[in-house]
Amino acid sequence: MLGFVPPLPQQPGRPPSSGHMIVCGDDALARRLAVELRFVYGERVTLLLPPGRDANSPETPLTQRGRAAALFGRMSAAMNRTANGNGTGGGGGSGDTNAGVEAVRIMEAPEPSDDVLEEAGVDRAAALALVYDDDERNIRAALTARRLNPRLRLVIRLYNRKLGLHLEELLDQAAAVAMPGIDPALLDASTTVLSDADTAAPALAATALTGSSKIIQAEGLLLRAAERPPPRAGEHADPGLCTLALLSSTANDPAGAEGSDSSGDEAPQLLPDERAVADATGRGTVVLEAISRADPARPATRMGGRGAPLAQIFSRRLRWSALGFALAAVALVIASLLTTKDTALHSAYLTVLDLLGMNDPAEGASPARQIIQILSGIAGLLLLPLLIAAVLEAFGTLRTASSLRRPPRGLGGHVVLLGLGKIGTRVLVRLRELDIPVVVVEEDPEARGIPLARSLHVPTVIGDVTQEGVLEAAKIYRARALLALTSIDTTNLEAALYARSVKPDLRVALRLYDDEFATAVYRTLRTAHPGALTRSRSVSHLAAPSFAVAMMGRQILGAVPVERKVMLFAALEVAGHPQLEGHTVEQAFRAGAWRVLAIDATPPADRNPDLAALPPFDPEGDATPPPSGLVWDLHPGYVLRAQDRVVIAATRRGLAELLRRQRSVVPGR
Repeated sequence: MLGFVPPLPQQPGRPPSSGHMIVCGDDALARRLAVELRFVYGERVTLLLPPGRDANSPETPLTQRGRAAALFGRMSAAMNRTANGNGTGGGGGSGDTNAGVEAVRIMEAPEPSDDVLEEAGVDRAAALALVYDDDERNIRAALTARRLNPRLRLVIRLYNRKLGLHLEELLDQAAAVAMPGIDPALLDASTTVLSDADTAAPALAATALTGSSKIIQAEGLLLRAAERPPPRAGEHADPGLCTLALLSSTANDPAGAEGSDSSGDEAPQLLPDERAVADATGRGTVVLEAISRADPARPATRMGGRGAPLAQIFSRRLRWSALGFALAAVALVIASLLTTKDTALHSAYLTVLDLLGMNDPAEGASPARQIIQILSGIAGLLLLPLLIAAVLEAFGTLRTASSLRRPPRGLGGHVVLLGLGKIGTRVLVRLRELDIPVVVVEEDPEARGIPLARSLHVPTVIGDVTQEGVLEAAKIYRARALLALTSIDTTNLEAALYARSVKPDLRVALRLYDDEFATAVYRTLRTAHPGALTRSRSVSHLAAPSFAVAMMGRQILGAVPVERKVMLFAALEVAGHPQLEGHTVEQAFRAGAWRVLAIDATPPADRNPDLAALPPFDPEGDATPPPSGLVWDLHPGYVLRAQDRVVIAATRRGLAELLRRQRSVVPGR
């Protein structure tokens, strides 16, 4: 049942040591997370995967073990190149991250049972990540692991957010009972429930927006960044609050690759200093424009309310017919008023009686009155079929109100979303929160997100996106962007290629698993359509940093993709960080590693967990710390105190260095 397969030839048979970390999963996120912990944080990692497709067949790149080994090899080579280079992205001391640390230990088992977890060393582990694609399996394994090791830090992947909150509370209570008197901060970090869909959805939705704004909601704060093109000759780019990144040197080259960790000098440069920004001629930038309070949460508006307004109950033809009848009735009232010299109210009353056939014949009246009565009777004959049609249409519309809606005829400027699985459903919610019109294409009528699309009255096309006519039904030729988020790379690619043939300037974002394949696709699409925006995104690549930091007992506020790199935003206590405590904001800045963006100077005893609930403080050039409040327009001479809490932007390796240094200084962390 158990198999041990070392992906690298370093110390293959060594058992797990105390304090190591275990990752259990069955898809790309598990492998990415193991890579993150091993090559970024330098942790000893045991990776538990389900068996390959056929244990007797030769290993191929499609098997779980083959994919893991290939991913570890590519990441190891990329990290070694980075460590042996100029050190950007890791800060000082990051070059020895991998020195003396054994390779990832890979085990195979169908289920994370008691025996399997014991074999993996869960009783001696510091943290366990359960990232199976099945919520029930993760819950069962979490309960087992908490029983085997009450001190274990658990990070659990759950799609069901409400269930996740209850499970987190339950497991924390179990840890508190097993460890009386535990530090509340440690107890709070003992169980973390995350969703890769929630983590990646904002970044995926942002690629569909017009422009290049990047918005991160961080515990009530709104951090707004934007991509800016290279300045022209004689111009100076506005740095905003600060420059977060330099885009790759190939960003404006139609045949260039999207920069990643393995792109060398062409890669994007995260958190550069002023000199690097000044020397980077011809490079675009990502700048932090503002930090403000997020708007209160509001429900997504519906693309057609539950109350079924008139425009959706009655057809356009019926509405025009009703309008024509109403105009005819008004004309008859005006004619009666002018010819009979009667009052307006009495003329309207008589006309209505005539239309309904309820008035007596006007035998002794004037000829004009008799003619108007005859015309009113003829118009009244048209009222009966009109009322019958209205009743039938209303009945049919209300009967199908719970069914999926078709895209309306005049729809344009919308986003076409392919796939309503876990990721697609979360992205749909995010787009509707931003009031962006969406048309969904889904092959499976019983997909996870279909009930949500029905409740939000989002136009939906059921069909195979690779079949002719499906994208046309979604009005792709009028769309602003295409988000191809199915779980099949070839389907996403085929849909993107066909959509580009219909509309060459369409914005396209593809969900692709393999980095090399994604780079080739990105380069080809950008060469063929240099005037259009193309992005390739990996959900596991976006979500893995949040899970890795949770394994270290911390929480990421948000992540922003910069081409094929990821920049993290986190809140940290200054106490215990020798790189921050006692230093000014300017001194604490480490180029290519981290930068302080905002400070919560409220005393710890009075601190509110919600950053947005704090009163703002404007230093106005004063370098002395305020008595309390949230500071985001920072003076370079502001001295960081032990009781401060800071919001930082960091690279993955920069944040890893901060956490490693803190654990080596602060006992018990």
